[in-house]
Amino acid sequence: MKVFIGADHQGYELKAEIKRYLKLAGYDVVDDGDEKLDPNDDFPVFAARLAKDILISDEQSRGILICGSGQGMCMTANRFKGIRACMGYDNESARSARNDDDCNVLCLPANTLDSQKANTIIETFLNTDFADAPRFKRRIAQMDNLT
Repeated sequence: MKVFIGADHQGYELKAEIKRYLKLAGYDVVDDGDEKLDPNDDFPVFAARLAKDILISDEQSRGILICGSGQGMCMTANRFKGIRACMGYDNESARSARNDDDCNVLCLPANTLDSQKANTIIETFLNTDFADAPRFKRRIAQMDNLT
């Protein structure tokens, strides 16, 4: 599975730790964030870059975005049709977002998660399949048709 990852300056260090973990676990990791820490960067740049990469990649690809609260990344990513970004603050939020909503981008709050907790949430996100229930598919179609 290809996993795109991006972070602003607040998530930069956590991104580096998550990248190491994902590579050791055998994932194909693509870094859509800065190569060096820039305290003046802006999260929308990285969220947009990752969203565009997910949209042109295969359906099995997933994204992980990290900023201080996770909220800015989540709001930005969700502006792209076909992106279903969720906040991942625990395993259940990640599980239900994948199972019920076919979420393809996980947003993490660097200010409240350490790498160990983040990695367990990520594993839940990456290893939970979409339930593909008719009601879930109907709701996703409704979201995709909003203007």
